[in-house]
Amino acid sequence: MKHSHEHHEHHSPHGQAKQEVNKVEERLQEKTLHGHEHAMHQDTTGHPPHGEHGHDHHRMMIEDFKKRFWVSLVLAIPVVILSPMVQHILGFSLDVPYAMYIAFILSSIIYFYGGWPFLTGLIEEVKKGSPGMMTLIGVAITVAYLYSSAVVFGLKGMDFFWELATLIVIMLLGHWIEMRSVLGASKALELLVSMMPAEAMLIRNGETIKVRIEDLQKGDLILVKPGEKVPADGAVEDGESHLNESMLTGESKPVKKTRGDKVIGGSINGNGALRVLVEHTGKESYLNKVINLVQEAQKTKSETQRLADRAAKWLTYIALIAGFGTLAVWLILGQDFAFALERMVTVMVISCPHALGLAVPLVVAISTAVSANNGLLIRNRTAFENSRKITTIIFDKTGTLTQGSHEIASVVTFDNTIDQREMLRLAAGVEQNSEHFISQGILRKVKAEGITVPPSQSFNYLPGKGLEGIVEGRDVKVVGPNYIQEFNIQVPKSEAEEGVETVVYVLVDKQPVGYITMRDQIRPESAGAIQVLKENGIKNLLLTGDNERVARSVSDKLKMEGYLANVLPHQKQDKVKELQAKGEFVAMTGDGVNDAPALAQADVGIAVGSGTDVAAETADIILVNSNPQDIASLILFGKATYRKMIQNLIWATGYNVIALPLAAGVLYNQGIMISPAVGAALMSLSTVIVAINAQLLRREIK
Repeated sequence: MKHSHEHHEHHSPHGQAKQEVNKVEERLQEKTLHGHEHAMHQDTTGHPPHGEHGHDHHRMMIEDFKKRFWVSLVLAIPVVILSPMVQHILGFSLDVPYAMYIAFILSSIIYFYGGWPFLTGLIEEVKKGSPGMMTLIGVAITVAYLYSSAVVFGLKGMDFFWELATLIVIMLLGHWIEMRSVLGASKALELLVSMMPAEAMLIRNGETIKVRIEDLQKGDLILVKPGEKVPADGAVEDGESHLNESMLTGESKPVKKTRGDKVIGGSINGNGALRVLVEHTGKESYLNKVINLVQEAQKTKSETQRLADRAAKWLTYIALIAGFGTLAVWLILGQDFAFALERMVTVMVISCPHALGLAVPLVVAISTAVSANNGLLIRNRTAFENSRKITTIIFDKTGTLTQGSHEIASVVTFDNTIDQREMLRLAAGVEQNSEHFISQGILRKVKAEGITVPPSQSFNYLPGKGLEGIVEGRDVKVVGPNYIQEFNIQVPKSEAEEGVETVVYVLVDKQPVGYITMRDQIRPESAGAIQVLKENGIKNLLLTGDNERVARSVSDKLKMEGYLANVLPHQKQDKVKELQAKGEFVAMTGDGVNDAPALAQADVGIAVGSGTDVAAETADIILVNSNPQDIASLILFGKATYRKMIQNLIWATGYNVIALPLAAGVLYNQGIMISPAVGAALMSLSTVIVAINAQLLRREIK
């Protein structure tokens, strides 16, 4: 998997990540709340939020909306009680001196104080030449206020201050609830940021000193005590422990870490002390890469989001035309101006695309944050949503469906002069000097058998052939078939190379004494992942450079629908193209290195890797863990995300089909009509439903 290397900067990862989250929040607020965000910025501080203060500023915005709501609600109560229309409907009468003027004063306060976010939002949208929901709300409350004020000072008609007051109160309530939902969408990222500790224990000149995390540099040696959070990405220099990485990678079980293993900043140490050599700080850290990926994903618009934006814009134009059209039609039909104006106000209120503005962005924010929290990093939103279209998924074998770490399949000796344990013991004596996967497999087997590894001398690496050395005075070689063929060494006929991926021969004092076969072990989760995909109608194919016997063996064990064997790295892209030419919508999984062309060619490219390898340039989606179950979860979550978006779009626009004609008064003669207050309630209700529906997406991740 490719790495994204950046210049080393001594910035606090915690502060850096916090700023990134703030940026995400600001962009989300801007996308979903449009004009009223600007209105609140101007109203509370006179300056837009930025940097470290952005997050607190959004909380101030929510508090300000809350305050405006409660003040307006308290003032609206006497306005409603003093309304002649309300008194008539409820069958009571109050004789209050100057009632009309009291209602005018209270409504003026409500209009200018409670309605201020909408009025400033209207001005902002008009300046940009992009009328939206703020334009609709601003026009509706302004028309209602000016008309009612004119009635107070002599115009013939009936005021509807009470509709104005209740409309603003309900709008403020809807916006307040919506903003809380939007802010809550970034909670998963906030939790990630909060996991990074503020200080680290630096080991310098044999002493341990406490330093700020921003002062750490690459190459520093730090001490991580039991129960502490790892302060930076690095490698274990000394010690052994189990780390909880669940908040970072989605891996629920603590992961064992010993010398040489990578650790991620923010993970929680178990019961062992670790000395860690710092490898990444600041912008290079895993946590920052995750947040940057999430930020980019939330910034990038998908086709569904573009559809929502287009729908919102058209709905705005339709609402304005329908509103003024309603006014004109009722006047032409002979109704008085007050009635016609009320119908116009109601039409404009009820058709506000407020829920539509929230429908998709909130789902995007939640799905991206929840995915990141479960080790699924989305780089391309459109590809993620398109996962619902996948008809065929190609699995690269090694490291995805298999462990990627070869285990011993069999140990065979040629004669009675040496037994299996002795052959393994001598072989391990040479192999302990190498990090090769064959060496590590042999050493794991020896450890499992309880065999003590003897010391060795004169170790020598034979490029492309094997290893040799002196073990207890004996010349020991562990070599592959190439060495045997090159030196024409005679070995007994056997099935050593049948159905396995690797075979090595052991020679003691230049005589072949036996061979060891190794097989890449299938991951326990692979079969379940394949089964889930099958149940969802998705074909699965195995892609490998291994021979056909190996490919067939793995494919059959996992009950896959086919395999592509002996495929060289540069041929993988062609295989994807061939399937696409047949009309298949193809997903490709791989490690992001030799699979890069195929990942780029696939309709959905899924890079599989672990640790800090989170920046595969060519993949659309990155799975932090190499767990094939995550691939199935990802596709199902992509489908669930798309469903939520469509559900929200349908709800946000669909209610207008019924509500708009009723608001315009098409059933007026049948006695059915919607008042501006009811219109505002319906609009706010649709917004709340959309927000709740988006939040339910959190339950969909497997």
